[in-house]
Amino acid sequence: MCDMRNIVGRRVKLARSQLKPRLTQAELAAKLQLDRWDIDRAGVAKIEIGIRQVTDIELLKLASALNVTAAWLLGEAANRKQHAE
Repeated sequence: MCDMRNIVGRRVKLARSQLKPRLTQAELAAKLQLDRWDIDRAGVAKIEIGIRQVTDIELLKLASALNVTAAWLLGEAANRKQHAE
């Protein structure tokens, strides 16, 4: 059994896989790199399986890249979409 070190990993994978078109781990890493986060495909994979922790800043960057709320990634909100302004 894997020792989970984050609670957002499962939701990151879910959001990534439900985007249209589906986003690969490498494509998500590339989007995050454009937001000045030094992460690669393996780093995204480690987040998704729960062995890499996520900082608060990284949580916000993940939410933005995946077009979901940080609260949804944390499992605190049923509504996953960011509100349009």
